[in-house]
Amino acid sequence: MDNNSRLVYSTDSGRIEPPAPAAARPVGDGIVRIQRQTSGRKGKGVCLITGLDMPDDALSLLAAELKKKCGCGGAVKAGVIEIQGDKRELLKQLLEARGLKVKLAGG
Repeated sequence: MDNNSRLVYSTDSGRIEPPAPAAARPVGDGIVRIQRQTSGRKGKGVCLITGLDMPDDALSLLAAELKKKCGCGGAVKAGVIEIQGDKRELLKQLLEARGLKVKLAGG
């Protein structure tokens, strides 16, 4: 058996797919950016918080705290925190209070 062969089908589980590589998140430049986005959301606006160099569990905890203080919903998707509504100024104050450098991006 040569080293270039691999199992592609098993009678127990069917076709075997190769493992997908983990998606690497882009490394931030130390500046947290808050932008408002409405495209693809049926006119509903959300604030996207990018540039946070934190592990996923820390991002989830930060998102939960921000959602609670803003009184709205949100989610964490691919290293980006989404907060529902246009709360950019409040989010900027909350993040600056944590010692982060924050910029408002976009319109």
